[in-house]
Amino acid sequence: MTEEPITVTREGLRDGSLMAAARLRAPPGTAFIDDATIQADLDATLASHDPNADVWLFGYGSLMWNPAIEFAERRPGKVLGWHRRYCLWLHMGRGTPENPGLMLALDRGGSCHGALFRIQAARARDELLLPWRRELFTGAYRSRWVMAETEDGPVRAATFVVNRAYPRYAGRLPDEEIARRVATASGPLGSNRSYFEQTLESLQQLGRRDRTMERLHALIP
Repeated sequence: MTEEPITVTREGLRDGSLMAAARLRAPPGTAFIDDATIQADLDATLASHDPNADVWLFGYGSLMWNPAIEFAERRPGKVLGWHRRYCLWLHMGRGTPENPGLMLALDRGGSCHGALFRIQAARARDELLLPWRRELFTGAYRSRWVMAETEDGPVRAATFVVNRAYPRYAGRLPDEEIARRVATASGPLGSNRSYFEQTLESLQQLGRRDRTMERLHALIP
């Protein structure tokens, strides 16, 4: 019997049902971060931010096309010192232990175009808790502040970068291997191919390019 697909929604992140579904379908031995630890990480991040100022969130993958948060403004931006890379093995979500997929993360060096979301100060913690739960619950990512360039000047933004100590950190993989995984891997959240195509389409809608993604696109069968 085929399992029902999982969809990342605002409601599922708010009530915890998304994380509960992921835990039920996770391969044996998968470790998860508890919600109290996730909330403590968010509070530590916001401790260095003016509570009366709006908060910017930088998205470079599925946050671009499915942010699942309420925001006041969306604009293109470019982060320096970090680049978009397929560097996380997926054994759930968009892959399986038998046919692992790959997920994007920010890794050190270079630069990355993406989408910036401005969240009003009064709602910042409540809204940011949703992407914090979404990105931190396995330990694959770490939160941090970055500086992003925009047409209206630089902004300080929160985002999620790869945790290189995570057991499924893949490092630098050959383009051919990435393309093969993108073409074939899938799981309860959908296919790697769909994730790739929606990410590339989002960049195009923002009027931005990622030459690595374009190069991979030419290799995907």
